[in-house]
Amino acid sequence: MLPDLFSFERRRVELGPGAAILGGFACDQAEALLEQIAYLSSIAPFRHMQTPGGRRMSVAMLNAGPLGWVSDASGYRYTTTDPQTGRTWPTIPPIFMELASRAAQALGFGQFAPDACLINRYAPGTRLSLHQDRDEQDHQAPIVSVSLGLPATFLWGGLQRQNRTTRYRLAHGDVAVWGGPSRLMFHGISELKDGVHPLTGALRYNLTFRKVR
Repeated sequence: MLPDLFSFERRRVELGPGAAILGGFACDQAEALLEQIAYLSSIAPFRHMQTPGGRRMSVAMLNAGPLGWVSDASGYRYTTTDPQTGRTWPTIPPIFMELASRAAQALGFGQFAPDACLINRYAPGTRLSLHQDRDEQDHQAPIVSVSLGLPATFLWGGLQRQNRTTRYRLAHGDVAVWGGPSRLMFHGISELKDGVHPLTGALRYNLTFRKVR
């Protein structure tokens, strides 16, 4: 039997005030979530964005929702249209919205209605540097982050980049939520290790839900 697919521990790891990892929270919806990712990528293809400094991001990304996060020579920002296709971003699927709302409620954040869903695709060797999510106007609503596929090491820091960082394992179906006093904590993903997952192959997907406005 494949334990990562068919059994999981309902664990909760506290990260700080208003922040926790909900173990296996999305496992029973994983296949449906992945089907929706495949559909969304047919409308707004995955792409490697550029940092304002001209560096190509190793993680491939796409967006869903009224607003989508983009990065290029002009800086980091949210847009209503996909610069690659010229069309509005695809709608956030209802199953995504329901999951994000339930996860937020589990941490005491009621009425969470994200207007942006950033989907990251990691291949072995890719990583996401330590950063804060500061491009949103609403810093009260939480961030909800869903892990699918290969396991990853989550870096959880403090309000300053130089603060000590703690490492946590994120497995398939885990959901991390951080808001309130923890909303602007630095966080990231260590370099993804080689592996094969029964549902995603040699990839990890991450859904990040945000309330921008």
